[in-house]
Amino acid sequence: MAAARPAAGPGRPLTVVQLLPALEAGGVERGTVEVARHLAAQGHRAVVVSAGGRLVAELEAAGVEHLAWPVGVKGPQVLRWLPRLRRLLRERRPDVLHLRSRLPAWLGWWAWRSLPEAERPALVTTVHGYYSPGRYSGVMARGERVIAISRGVREHLLRHWPRTEPARVRVIPRGVDPGRYPRGYRPPEAWLARWRRERPELAGRWVLTLPARLTRWKGQEDFLELLARLAGQGLPVHGLIAGGAHPRKAAYARELEARARALGLAGRVSFLSHREDLREVLAVSDVVLSLSREPEAFGRTTLEALALGRPVLGYAHGGVGEQLAALFPQGAVPPGALAEAARRLAAWHRSP
Repeated sequence: MAAARPAAGPGRPLTVVQLLPALEAGGVERGTVEVARHLAAQGHRAVVVSAGGRLVAELEAAGVEHLAWPVGVKGPQVLRWLPRLRRLLRERRPDVLHLRSRLPAWLGWWAWRSLPEAERPALVTTVHGYYSPGRYSGVMARGERVIAISRGVREHLLRHWPRTEPARVRVIPRGVDPGRYPRGYRPPEAWLARWRRERPELAGRWVLTLPARLTRWKGQEDFLELLARLAGQGLPVHGLIAGGAHPRKAAYARELEARARALGLAGRVSFLSHREDLREVLAVSDVVLSLSREPEAFGRTTLEALALGRPVLGYAHGGVGEQLAALFPQGAVPPGALAEAARRLAAWHRSP
């Protein structure tokens, strides 16, 4: 039998295991990496379990251990990872098990519950979104401590899972590293020169950027409508849609391109796909927008843009609405209020 986990105390390094489906792009993934990197930098042991992805190299360069276990793959085959997770908890004896997504959370919770109480690590869950009500999503409310990434997410959690004790739920908004997103950041000259070569259509234009993956609720259609209104007023706008499309969303990407042509936006909008250099793209934008039709649980790119000193116009709901209310209230407009958004942007163009 494994020995009981030693009690945490001052000066003793902690071991923290985080579970999530994969490490590609997104707020959940970026937050996982940032927490793990910080733990490692402070001398603690950080372990991340996921199917892998483009962020693994960054993790490993920071001294974080990554276990390439596909714990987020839907289907009965995922259950084969349950014994491995239980063995991981018994052999590594972590101080904290941090569950960040629903399917991995079920595996992690089952493995955790199977241990004698004295051997269980502290169980933390982070609720990263407005999950659909029901038993499946309810696993995210089972942490001994539950982190909600915005006030709206906390309210949603307590409304739909009323047995959750409010005292267990803490609002901890996501953040950005001010060292990576300093106010007034200017990209390197080599990057700027390459950008000008690749994007000659931006010369002399007022650049509006929507950083969002291509999915219908993220607001690309509203963005195109807004560009058309501003162009119709004679403003020298050019729109950038910075976000990749899943292969299943290829038809939606073609639909957006057709809509742009129908609105007369040929030469006025560029589809950039996924960008590893999104920080630089945000930094050279005149305005960054967040037009998600459904409330964002948080909206990390909005905060990144504000940290860089770029003005943001966004719909005043969800986490983005909370950010704008606290940091840039002049950028908040009611959801779907394109006429008001166009008026606001035109005023900013006149008086930058």
